Amino acid sequence: MSKTQKRIVGSLLVLVLGLPFGVHAAGAEVRLDKAPVNINDQESLQRGARVFVNYCLNCHSANYMRYTRMTDIGLTEAQIKDNLLYAADKPGETMTVAMRPKDAKEWFGAAPPDLTVITRSRGADWVYTYLRTFYRDDSRPTGWNNLVFDKVGMPHVLHELQGHLTPVVHEVTGEDGKPHHVIERLALAKPGKMTLAEYDALVADLVNYLTWMGEPAKAQRMRTGVAVILFLSLFFVVAFYLKKEFWRDVH
Repeated sequence: MSKTQKRIVGSLLVLVLGLPFGVHAAGAEVRLDKAPVNINDQESLQRGARVFVNYCLNCHSANYMRYTRMTDIGLTEAQIKDNLLYAADKPGETMTVAMRPKDAKEWFGAAPPDLTVITRSRGADWVYTYLRTFYRDDSRPTGWNNLVFDKVGMPHVLHELQGHLTPVVHEVTGEDGKPHHVIERLALAKPGKMTLAEYDALVADLVNYLTWMGEPAKAQRMRTGVAVILFLSLFFVVAFYLKKEFWRDVH
């Protein structure tokens, strides 16, 4: 191998091996809480669907999801039509919103993203932590900021349920020798309609639904995969003894 080839290989190894450490360092500032995701819990998914339709679907779309797909989580079309069909006329329609992207950008500074695959993009733990760490910040246009997404443009639409959190800060000396304010934790300044534990449970249901919505066929795919593996395991035993029987008299 020539010196040039060695340098190329060495550079690629540094790049590949360095990627995980770079990602870890970038995400080390905010500790993400573990989202209690269980896509086999249909009651949780149904509660999460109700929260999504009532609070998220006013601004965020789910353009790759049809209402009728919620029959997979135990709902009938009649239940979907009576309880969840606020932004469409027929259960077969996709989850779109009436708000135009141009208006959304003017009001919020950026158009709210589509949420069909948000947990696959950001991760369930990120979304779970994000929805629970809004805090009051009068310097922001909406009056809200977020620990996970600093200077977020989205207002805290669930504040009536969670209440108002305020940051508890302490001063540290940075590498530049100057004092900096660091948020140590969030404290409840104004209670909401729910206790913090009840609100966390509501967010857990919502994130569970968002995770299911990102890949509705996952549960069925996993069940099919297990069945296929069991079949192949059984077939292997049958094939093994069948092969021994066929080759018994061959020397």
